[in-house]
Amino acid sequence: MRIKPLPPMNSLIVFEAAARHLSFTKAADELTVTQGAISRQIRQLEEYLGKELFIRSNRNISLTPTGLQYYQTIYSSLLNVAQATAEIKKWQGEHQITVATTNAMAALWLLPKVASFQQNNEGVDLRILTTENILDLHKMDFDLALFYCRIPPARMKVTTLFPEEVFPVCSSSYLAQFNAESTPEDIFAKALLYLDDSQKDWITWAEWFEAVNYPAVKPKNRININNYPMLLQAAINGQGVALAWGSLVDDYLKSGALVRPVETVLRTEANFSMLEPTDKGIIPSSVKHFRSWLLDQLPGKVGQKGLN
Repeated sequence: MRIKPLPPMNSLIVFEAAARHLSFTKAADELTVTQGAISRQIRQLEEYLGKELFIRSNRNISLTPTGLQYYQTIYSSLLNVAQATAEIKKWQGEHQITVATTNAMAALWLLPKVASFQQNNEGVDLRILTTENILDLHKMDFDLALFYCRIPPARMKVTTLFPEEVFPVCSSSYLAQFNAESTPEDIFAKALLYLDDSQKDWITWAEWFEAVNYPAVKPKNRININNYPMLLQAAINGQGVALAWGSLVDDYLKSGALVRPVETVLRTEANFSMLEPTDKGIIPSSVKHFRSWLLDQLPGKVGQKGLN
């Protein structure tokens, strides 16, 4: 039986890039096409679906609720296609690199950077495997892993990428509901966005309030989401306040898609780290080059913590 209905397939690739960047311009740069071509593909997809996927406001765009839901499905589906293709190709050889990471690290930190690497390293294939459980790494074949972790797994070389800094974020439209007399408790009490409890390593709202000496707040509205990029999209859409991790949300803060309603920051002993298996044997030069390039993307100097 024929699979239907299916939209124009190229428009899905364009939509994923535009939704991930929240920018038609950045999507055009990544896909090496014009901004006009991106706009036409998105409009074609919206006409096919009969729904608006983006809210266009001046020079900024954000996902509609329909667009947010569709993005999560398309993103996961394209990753599955890439992984299935990778298995067929075997992903062996000097010019192939496999990176294991979480959906959050992939979508918010790694993917926005790799376009420049690929432009300057033609012929090097990059494979990205995603898992939310760091314990899965011992079952996976990879060259490098990028993970947030309080306790790194055993038999890994650990290189710190950046420390954990946790602070609230929301959209400017959400913050505009409050005035100068509003307290942080007022802002938090209206609506909070929670990362699902299955994400055990991530700081919770209760832990954050306690650590920064804020009174625990019971919000009038609460939304639980088990996907961190999706949680941030909900915050961008004005649905509440989310906890943000520094370095993952830098682009959103710079663009104004997200703002910080308070300046309070929680700094912990945990880190976002690069993990490398100690039993890989000879490391291909392409992996060494990618590793060096990745560390060059970091502000300041990274520090290797050694072997477990």
